[in-house]
Amino acid sequence: MSLSPAELKAIGAAARWYARLRSDIATDADLAAWKDWLACDPDHRQAWQRMLDVGEQMASVPGSLAAPALRGADRSRRQVLRSVLVLVSAGSLGGLGWYSETSRNLFADFRTAVGERREFRLADGSALLLNTDTSVNLRFDGRHRVLDLLRGEIRVTTAVDPLQRPFKVLTRHAEVLALGTRFIVRCDEQGAGVAVIEKAVEVRSAGAGSTVRVEAGQSLDFDGRSLGVVRRNDASVGAWQQGSIIAINRPLAELLDDLSRYRPGVLRCDPRIAQLKVSGAFPIDDTDLALAALESGFALQVTRYSRYWVDVSSPATTLS
Repeated sequence: MSLSPAELKAIGAAARWYARLRSDIATDADLAAWKDWLACDPDHRQAWQRMLDVGEQMASVPGSLAAPALRGADRSRRQVLRSVLVLVSAGSLGGLGWYSETSRNLFADFRTAVGERREFRLADGSALLLNTDTSVNLRFDGRHRVLDLLRGEIRVTTAVDPLQRPFKVLTRHAEVLALGTRFIVRCDEQGAGVAVIEKAVEVRSAGAGSTVRVEAGQSLDFDGRSLGVVRRNDASVGAWQQGSIIAINRPLAELLDDLSRYRPGVLRCDPRIAQLKVSGAFPIDDTDLALAALESGFALQVTRYSRYWVDVSSPATTLS
């Protein structure tokens, strides 16, 4: 039986909760938020149950493990975390054949949750800043320095390497070779892109069989079939580093898609106002404030059905 987009989204969220709860930084607040997520939508409970069921089938995990979590029994944080860790280590995610990519994201060397940004210092002295919902694997050896960007967005500031090893960022679409530089790379299901802040990079596409050099102040979008056209960076490039999205005469639907990367749940736009052009600076650390700014500044109506489902429409229209 195939899964609907809503079911896939719920299972993805369940997997992120697994990763969060099994991390060293999980807190009692995380546990409380997980319980809220579990209780707010039947799809969430079904997704959680699916994960547990697969764990039972693949590793003979006792069925008694799943029931208390779904009943909301008052268990200690330590007990819940132990249960989650057992399920993950037993290979519960591996039982979902289509789910292998998400499993890679969960166990990546570096990752961020939705709405989170984190900076890391690499062994060679390079700096890596991860934007929201980003996963990266690291492969440094005696000959190469490689970052495998599984999904999301990163800013890389390379350090001079005494061994003169090339520094590359790999995406599913192409390879970005740093030429002593600071640059941003993003990657999602639709495609990828690079924006250069200092010096230059070379983008090499196996599918297109070509290489394009991108200089400081320039950007390039690409996918698995072709490399795009080099263009100048605008004010919106890299604004997430300072905690905002800058929109310049941008369609509302595109802005909301971007904003939704920084908040859990569903953020819907009425198709009838999808092409409404908006401009402004919108905070990503407080997306509710960003929505309030849209509501007051552009005469829109923001309807909150729950913390995890928000519709944006015109006051004269309603979403079906």
